[in-house]
Amino acid sequence: MISEETDAGGECVRGRFPAREGKGRFENGMRQVIWSPTLLSGKLTMLPEVLPLFEEKGVDFLHVDVMDGHFVPNYGFGTSFIRDLREMSRLPLDIHLMIERPDTQMDRFDIRPGDVVTVHVESTPHVVRALQQIRDRGARAFAALNPGTALEALYPLAAFLDGVLCMSVNPGFAGQKMLPGMEKRAARVRGILDEMGLEEAEVEMDGHITFDNVHPLRLAGVNMFVGGSGSVFYKGGTVAENLDRLFRAAAGEG
Repeated sequence: MISEETDAGGECVRGRFPAREGKGRFENGMRQVIWSPTLLSGKLTMLPEVLPLFEEKGVDFLHVDVMDGHFVPNYGFGTSFIRDLREMSRLPLDIHLMIERPDTQMDRFDIRPGDVVTVHVESTPHVVRALQQIRDRGARAFAALNPGTALEALYPLAAFLDGVLCMSVNPGFAGQKMLPGMEKRAARVRGILDEMGLEEAEVEMDGHITFDNVHPLRLAGVNMFVGGSGSVFYKGGTVAENLDRLFRAAAGEG
């Protein structure tokens, strides 16, 4: 989990990555896990219950899927939801912009220092501009790659990246099964980041993270997980039970 600080007013300040602190970077030879459950997989009526639970359990981010019905064939959360969410939880946000031309819309979103904001390399011809806009707001800039996008797209972005989000499903809908070959793809992303001198950049995976695949993915180089219907909100257990089971699974404890 990421570290936690208190500001001068006593408020909890989250979102400081171990990589930036120079400590806690590895656990048992693997990168420290960062947890970012996707709210899209739960019911909005559950938020008053699950948000305090996430804080109690040590969840690091709240993953917010923003969809415009154009870049992906579905609609997700919007700007007002992000503003309202700020009033319900002190956890930083992991804002996943699945929208066309995010570089022209960044001012619409309540982006704050400590957040992660992700733009898709396929969504704009000006992805560098979008990544710069994210950093200018004090957030960490991630680039997302759809499953069919060549990983070579990362090379021109080296100077602007804080992490890469690997989509292990085609974006737009919750509850999909993970596509084959994602462990190898994640390992290649980790290798490319290291090759570019970005050893402290995160590798995040979004799409059917389960109790069974989280540890193999971690071994492959993923250290930031977007848990949804296959884990955090798995119907076979409570959210608290599912989180405990997921944490154990990530540690290789079954």
